[in-house]
Amino acid sequence: MNNKRIAFLGAGNMAEAIISGFVQSGKLNAEQITVTNRSNIERLSELKDKYGIEAVTKDQLDYKTIDIFILAMKPKDIDGVLEDLHEKITADQLLISVLAGISTSYMEDGLNDRQRVIRVMPNTSSMIQESATAVSPGKFVDMDQLKMAKELMNCIGEAYLIDEDMMDIYTGIAGSGPAYFYKLMEHMEEAGHEAGMERELARKIGAQTLYGAAKMIIDQEETPAELRRNITSPNGTTAAGLDALDKFGGGKAIEEAVKSAASRSKELSKLSKEPVKL
Repeated sequence: MNNKRIAFLGAGNMAEAIISGFVQSGKLNAEQITVTNRSNIERLSELKDKYGIEAVTKDQLDYKTIDIFILAMKPKDIDGVLEDLHEKITADQLLISVLAGISTSYMEDGLNDRQRVIRVMPNTSSMIQESATAVSPGKFVDMDQLKMAKELMNCIGEAYLIDEDMMDIYTGIAGSGPAYFYKLMEHMEEAGHEAGMERELARKIGAQTLYGAAKMIIDQEETPAELRRNITSPNGTTAAGLDALDKFGGGKAIEEAVKSAASRSKELSKLSKEPVKL
């Protein structure tokens, strides 16, 4: 991994989250990482100054020197990017895609014969090396390349190898999941504020509570349902809160949030179901 050169095609929030995680992990040197976009020089300069990486426009990138490309542009731009890459890279160079809804087969059809493509789905917790990241290899990826991709993703948290047909529901759980928890935190903070607590204090208390609950699930053998029952006394405060969640549809809302995000991921896949014409 120490001698691999990595180029990010796209310089948005997800690209920055992964770059931050790579650099902070200490497992990659900033000099190994290049980020590029079409024309936003200001954004490239910002990332270069912040992380010490190389930042160039797309036209300045030396594609032949790159071992791993990470596709992090908007999914709607994929066709143009595939057409461009088809002319500039070889089948031995590895492509790792973080694009929601774009299948490995779709990318393979738009690239060179037997192109190595791996689809991953991290989340923005990459920035603090706490991402839950799915990894799904395309049909031409060998075990060494898959191992290398997992090692890369482990730099930003925990990587999980899944079948690609599970990627949509994974997106609903882990890709979009942080936003659900942030939304929960907003409402917990607001409840504390309405009761007279300072917002910052309510926010910190809620965050520590959420962190502790997540760590219990990771570190203990009990299921979430068992852990919930362990702290729910009949007619107690927790029972009252859970009753309110049921009354106002809190649990159902969470399930529907996951399903809706997964459904949108499927919709994006359908938009790109036709092979790219070169």
